[in-house]
Amino acid sequence: MATAFARCLIAAVAITAVVRPLRAEIDAQQVRDAMTDAVKYLKAKQQDRGNWNDLASMPGGVSSLCTLALLNCGESPDDRHVKRALRYLSSLRLEKTYSVALQTMVFCEVDPKAYRLQILRNARWLESQQISVGPHRGGWSYPHAAAGGGDPSNSQFALLGLYEAERAGVKIKRRTWELARGYWLTRQRQDGSWSYRPEQTGTGSMTCAGIASMVIVTGRLNDGDARVDGNQVFCCGEQTDNEAIEKAQHWLGRNFSVNRNPGSQSGWLFYYLYGVERVGRLTGQRFIGELDWYREGADMLLSARQVGRFQRYWKGVGRFETDRAVATSLALLFLSKGRRPVLLSKLKHSTSVDWNRHRADLANLTAYVEKRWKKKLTWQTIDAKAVEVEDLMQTPVLYLTGRDELKLTKEQKETLRKYVAAGGFIFADSTSAVAGEGGKGFDRDFRALMKELFKSPLRALPLSHPAYYAEQEINPKYRRVLFGIDACCRTSVIYCPENLSCHWEVANPRAAENYSADVRASIRAALQTGANVLAYATGRQLKEKLDAPRITNSGAKQKIDRGTLYVIKIKHGGDSDAAPNALPNLMQAARQSLKMRINSEKRSVALTDKNLFRYHLAFMHGRQQFRFSAEERTALKRFVDRGGFLLVDSICASREFSTAFRREMKAVFPDQPLVRILEGDAMLTDQFGGVDIRKVSRREPQLRRGRDPLKANLRKVAPQLEGIKVNDRWAVVFSPYDLSCALESRESLECFGYVRDDAARIAINAILYALQH
Repeated sequence: MATAFARCLIAAVAITAVVRPLRAEIDAQQVRDAMTDAVKYLKAKQQDRGNWNDLASMPGGVSSLCTLALLNCGESPDDRHVKRALRYLSSLRLEKTYSVALQTMVFCEVDPKAYRLQILRNARWLESQQISVGPHRGGWSYPHAAAGGGDPSNSQFALLGLYEAERAGVKIKRRTWELARGYWLTRQRQDGSWSYRPEQTGTGSMTCAGIASMVIVTGRLNDGDARVDGNQVFCCGEQTDNEAIEKAQHWLGRNFSVNRNPGSQSGWLFYYLYGVERVGRLTGQRFIGELDWYREGADMLLSARQVGRFQRYWKGVGRFETDRAVATSLALLFLSKGRRPVLLSKLKHSTSVDWNRHRADLANLTAYVEKRWKKKLTWQTIDAKAVEVEDLMQTPVLYLTGRDELKLTKEQKETLRKYVAAGGFIFADSTSAVAGEGGKGFDRDFRALMKELFKSPLRALPLSHPAYYAEQEINPKYRRVLFGIDACCRTSVIYCPENLSCHWEVANPRAAENYSADVRASIRAALQTGANVLAYATGRQLKEKLDAPRITNSGAKQKIDRGTLYVIKIKHGGDSDAAPNALPNLMQAARQSLKMRINSEKRSVALTDKNLFRYHLAFMHGRQQFRFSAEERTALKRFVDRGGFLLVDSICASREFSTAFRREMKAVFPDQPLVRILEGDAMLTDQFGGVDIRKVSRREPQLRRGRDPLKANLRKVAPQLEGIKVNDRWAVVFSPYDLSCALESRESLECFGYVRDDAARIAINAILYALQH
């Protein structure tokens, strides 16, 4: 029977009100809902020909902008509204800079191969319209005439169109990029900002345009921080200067706001935010100044939505942004492109260039993985001096690289340890692998750091480890050696001492055609190595921004209060703490879901401990063989007979643990066998205050065939649970499929078990059942 304490807890569940998230606590679902509403608005405003209300001076411009917004929000090219828009745009032969650039971006987004001729035509037109003489040399206008006046807004959009065209396979003349770089350098103000006209003050929108444009042209012109000479890649060359970009970033950081366009007296807020998204994504910044630009911008946009009859949209001020379709499209481009999942983040661990010797490494690796996974992704940088565990947990993989000594403070080391313990993954790489190109400081210090943090040295991973092949097989001639450390449910640290970063840096498709076959093969193997590690680390399952896991401080002592629920973890010899944060994370999920007073402090108790009988609920998991002593079996029987409840799962569906657990249950309860809990059982419904879990998502690793990528399918199934009944109640509930690794935020391609949300729901339903029986 349920105790009085349990009945009080259940009553608390029933009367707890749902609290609306505070400002800046916006979540991914709110953004998705807002985007859905705005997409409906744009579709409703589409005209019969497939267009929107284009400006007479800029035919096709607004229609291209709206179409681009729909595509970036995930609307299929087969959607009837998008199809109509594409037919309309394909019928236009445009000759205005904004319109041509936006039309090009649409065609590149939809299908670069199908629209190759239109993309090529537009790219050649944009190149032909670049101003070649006079004070605006290198810029673009509406379009220009001979030595006419250019402006940074037209110039930015021309470069965006050319950038996408080149990514689609169109060769752009080097002279075009060189002239554009000269234009932006001569237009930059002394304080680092850019303005629309030289006599005006700098603004946020034009500074964003300048930063993005300089990133684009620099990437097209510079050879990078490494170089290829003959059959060798030289990894430690001199870094080219990015002073113009750095000055502009400092200005933007000092003046950053999401509520206004800094320096502007005429608005352009939505246009500015579209530029902010581009700057954040192209430079890999999560913070501009001290603010998380995407979280702050998304929060502001959701608060600023206009609500009409059955419609939600955005509307700005000024000549163009009062057009609801324009403002709504710009807002959608910020929300959709800015929320792209973070693939990995580079840790800024020093004040020198050592942490970032190859500045294009992650950009090139991310582009490679995007093509493999057919997903839009992004990468970021994180400063070790200002980061906490909660910040790190917004990236699934933390990347460290360097050549020199690795110097971290005690606090920074502890943050890394907690990050891994909470489900994070460290991927590291030494840039000092080539003889004669620096010392071995990073290699020495990183190995020592890992041994200090995890009490175990890095070990060479066997070639059977999926980090070598999760995405692609690698030519053995070019395969790098990987080292790792197992933490919790998987290998959570992987280190390559053979300089991957340098080879990612020179993985430039434009230059690759001039490399020798041997160099191309080595670069390909380096990219494959990175993709394999990332596939293993993430399971190719990435969260959107704003959807980052919350962290439980499982080691913190919490005050023991009457009326607070505790769940203990049972100690045993079968790797009983293999997923140390599974139970604390479950307790936090239960506290948030049920609004109950639940203590998430980790308490491990042996079955022979006299304190065992102070508790009502116990949790147990493992992944190895074990055996209870006679005393432990007797204690467990007494615990259950006195009203206790035991929830158990086999980590990653370990056969060894499951076999041992079933054997021990038969010894402890010879007359009450483990039986399947049927799909219609009340525990699997919402009868006790939980949710209906009669169908859940289970991850099932697939046997690999030939050179196929390692995969895991998700299937909707009835939860496979087994139980032992004592006095007509389920007293032991066992999941032979994984709950624990899922609760630790793992997304393992090898782990047979339930997805995180469903693992939590299964466990919470079991707890609620136990509290009422």
